[in-house]
Amino acid sequence: MPSDAAKPTVTAPAPTAPVKGAKREKPGRFKRVRREVHDLESLLDAISQESGKSHLTLKELLDVIGHRAYGPLLLLIGLIAISPLTILPGSTSVVAALTLLIAGQMAVGLKRPWLPGAALRLSFPSSNLRPFLDKMRPWAHRIDYVLRPRMSFLASPPFVYLIALCVVAAALITFPLSLIPLAPIVPGLAIVLFALGVTAKDGLLLTLGMAALGGAVYLAWPFLERMLG
Repeated sequence: MPSDAAKPTVTAPAPTAPVKGAKREKPGRFKRVRREVHDLESLLDAISQESGKSHLTLKELLDVIGHRAYGPLLLLIGLIAISPLTILPGSTSVVAALTLLIAGQMAVGLKRPWLPGAALRLSFPSSNLRPFLDKMRPWAHRIDYVLRPRMSFLASPPFVYLIALCVVAAALITFPLSLIPLAPIVPGLAIVLFALGVTAKDGLLLTLGMAALGGAVYLAWPFLERMLG
């Protein structure tokens, strides 16, 4: 029988000292997975990722879709504009002002959009959001089916700056139309079409967005006549 002295000695590993400056992960916190938004269905998937909460902030949504490109950002804002999230009094005007800020930066040629902290802290109740997302999915599937790059020069400089001015016009028209129930949906739809066209470089959707903008101008014309007259 071998003696105890012949047995190999097992040395316990020394405790590892914490690395200076290293960040400790807090338990229970999960990093949001950023999704690439390239069409309407991918945007709905990104929003669904956050729709389980009672309230959603704009910053939480932007953390998922990113906020370095104008197309996805305007697509998100446009979708909010036509959703039940704007049912609260005054929320339509707030979303229109936010659209005006983003489209204005796009029109002057800023490479990346900037949003103030107050805008990022905007909070929306998500109680009506999930049914809206479910209703939007069949329409999103139909729209994305025909979405493809065509007449892509309309989504590139200098024409894209004209598209940005059209989005500015849609945002401005939203203010008088907010006095008419459901009327702001028309300029909101125009913004969604413009944003989809810019994101997918689809000139056909950009022209459809111009048609929707024309419809919004037609609805707002009586108010514009009073203001100008």
